[in-house]
Amino acid sequence: MIGNITIGQYIPGDSIIHRADPRTKIILSIAFMAMIFLVKTFWTFTAMTLFIIMTVLISGVPLKYALKGLKPLLFIIIFTAVINIFTTEGTPISNIVPFKYITYEGILLALKLTVRLALIIISGSLLTFTTTPILLTDGIEKLLSPFKKVGLPAHELAMMMSIALRFIPTLLEETDKIMKAQAARGADFDTGNLIQRAKSFIPVLVPLFVSAFRRADELATAMEARCYKGGKGRTRMRQLKFTEADIMITAVTAAFFAGLLLVQYI
Repeated sequence: MIGNITIGQYIPGDSIIHRADPRTKIILSIAFMAMIFLVKTFWTFTAMTLFIIMTVLISGVPLKYALKGLKPLLFIIIFTAVINIFTTEGTPISNIVPFKYITYEGILLALKLTVRLALIIISGSLLTFTTTPILLTDGIEKLLSPFKKVGLPAHELAMMMSIALRFIPTLLEETDKIMKAQAARGADFDTGNLIQRAKSFIPVLVPLFVSAFRRADELATAMEARCYKGGKGRTRMRQLKFTEADIMITAVTAAFFAGLLLVQYI
């Protein structure tokens, strides 16, 4: 399962999405997630699904790799869908127990919720797949810079978010190594009840936390050795600027969103 977590990983490429400004990708990702909760009909859900699949294909990211990120959250998605199926009031699909507790409205709501969660996860992963941590930090800082007037530490927040995303794959790789080392010493992570399996992870968590604190201390020392003093007076080798790729991506996405709203509400 650890190898299936893809968030925070960057896949090099030269697609139009890779070349786009990080601010454009962040804003459009947020807009896409908001649009997911506005669509309600079968055709609009189908259009949203096809649009995200087309976007993944254009980006050059393997579709299987994008779908791989759904596996760690598959249990949560299925559990949420089942809860909605059995708790939503409506027309029962049958009078036979236990099917009389399942309603058509519950099944429809569960399908919509499943598709929404899947699209949100894929769209969020696509942002990190096509944006390096440095560009992502710069993009977040630029978007938060207007709030500096009210005392918001934009640079520090952007730096913390970027470091957190950057170290997710590193910590997952470290976890996998520790689990394999403990398994070689006789540790069993797959058998027993839920409490026993949870206790079996204690020998993994302790060295993992030690490793995480050690990496954090090394990172802080490296940043201090490079005279890092925060965002004040800091310059950048690469300045962010909007290009034709941003205009094209924004125009296509805006036209698609407008078409969805017209189809659904008009």
